[in-house]
Amino acid sequence: MTTSILFKELLRKGIHFLSLIIVLIYAYLGKQIILNLLSLYLAFILLIEHFRLSKGIKIPFFDFLFRDKERACIGGHVFFVIGSLIAIGVYSKEVAITSILLITFGDMAASLVGITLGKTYIKDTNKSLEGSAAEFFTDLVIGSVILKNLPVAFVMAFVATLTETFLSGIDDNLSIPVFAGLSAELMLLTIYL
Repeated sequence: MTTSILFKELLRKGIHFLSLIIVLIYAYLGKQIILNLLSLYLAFILLIEHFRLSKGIKIPFFDFLFRDKERACIGGHVFFVIGSLIAIGVYSKEVAITSILLITFGDMAASLVGITLGKTYIKDTNKSLEGSAAEFFTDLVIGSVILKNLPVAFVMAFVATLTETFLSGIDDNLSIPVFAGLSAELMLLTIYL
């Protein structure tokens, strides 16, 4: 592994910290305001993606951050916004916030630990056991702190880790909040019935 690969991944994951703005706006200004802002932002980045993909326009600095597989298709940032919109629009506030933070920190832990310490690769994936374990434990801590319900946090972390590890055909920025959030809501529904 080269230093440039790690540096690029650190920059990519550092941008994920911007998701904290989504969480703060949602927490303090409410659901409708964050949904409106995210919808406006989605429209803006879809226009940029149109020009990037159909006209070949390179966006300074950000072009460097695209993975090779993203250069010819919609970038992960678009799926992140769509995943956040779904989570906020459909799930309870705590589950939505947890889902967004799982993408931010769990995915970051999986990637950085996998790149730096990954030695045991999971069959038929490009994921390491070490990275997946880091994601699971990071997600479990986040879920436990926000949801204050260890069984639900455990299920959410488990589903997020499975989704990240095995659903490689779907961008994890979309699949993690949808599947992890849904698992938490279904579990909470059964608990409170």
